[in-house]
Amino acid sequence: MADRNEKCLNELLRYPGNNVCADCGSKSKSGVGILQYWNIHLYEMFGVHRSMGVHISKVKHLKLDRWEDSQVQRMKEVGNTKAKLKYEERVPSCYRRPKEDDPQVLIEQWIRAKYQREEFCYPERQTYTSGYMQGFLMKRGKEDSKYQARKFVLCEADDTLKYFVRENKDPKAILRLSELNLTYLKEGTTRHIYLYHDDGEVITNWYMAIRCAKLHRLQVAYPSASECDLVNFLTEDFAKEGWLWKTGPRPSDGFKKRWFALDNRKLMYHDEPLDAYPKGEIFIGHALDGYSIRIGVSAGVKDQGFSFALTTPDRTYNLSAQTEHDRDHWIEVISRVIDRLLTPQDSAISGRLIRKRTNTNSINIFSPR
Repeated sequence: MADRNEKCLNELLRYPGNNVCADCGSKSKSGVGILQYWNIHLYEMFGVHRSMGVHISKVKHLKLDRWEDSQVQRMKEVGNTKAKLKYEERVPSCYRRPKEDDPQVLIEQWIRAKYQREEFCYPERQTYTSGYMQGFLMKRGKEDSKYQARKFVLCEADDTLKYFVRENKDPKAILRLSELNLTYLKEGTTRHIYLYHDDGEVITNWYMAIRCAKLHRLQVAYPSASECDLVNFLTEDFAKEGWLWKTGPRPSDGFKKRWFALDNRKLMYHDEPLDAYPKGEIFIGHALDGYSIRIGVSAGVKDQGFSFALTTPDRTYNLSAQTEHDRDHWIEVISRVIDRLLTPQDSAISGRLIRKRTNTNSINIFSPR
């Protein structure tokens, strides 16, 4: 009997929809059955489902657990495709569906939103779509690493995200939602704001609220644009970030280690990953405007290995990665930016961005404490 059920479950893995994770869409590496919504599931999600309790989600491993005939029959009757139609019936377009390698908090809250809170079956439970949100988040200090509670107020109608040091005082800062990604510009400069909350649901809802408010405003501004196209302009992760070495403007300048982050067309570098301010910002335009990238360094610059050169109309930046793979990936990501035509929003940012070291404002909700 057990052998027959195991054979049947292995056959179910080949059904359309059952060969990928019902939550993140990646291909299953180790089959796990989630019996609350009857699907085949990735092992990586197993712990999240089990932590919700058997009254929400019952989980079984395909190979390590014993399956009853009735449980196998349930898997036959439903499967991933039907389960997704039920539990993802009303996912708002602004909601970021996590992928396999996304932050754990996004993956966990997506699963809890689907099966524990059933937010996508009952839209009235989606508090992040209303266009207004207020509450307290922990904000990292500008000059030190201490986090302090700050009140935040999001208002879609005013296109603002404000935060307050004291509730009865004027806001400490007013951020424009329409310009907010992981970074936003203020007077041509950038400043990073790092936030966290002990409750994963709270911080995720703030992130989704920003995305939803931006989408609603984009729909008003571009009524003829498709929703799918507008979603691409919503808040998302940096295209790439990590350590690189860079030289100064003179050929004799040595390489110094810097933390780089690419936000759309803005390449920022810092002393440390959680710095409040970048040391510098490089706008990356289109190839026809004199931007290019290649392996190697400029003449007269000592190549320290895994190097590449980013050329702009102003200067050439000589950079070096830690590995050949990392160098090639940086070149690939930046090349895609250089090959992409500028949008009106890109041109506006280029005009406002001060090329020399200044301040900027960027927000990273999923930063560590």
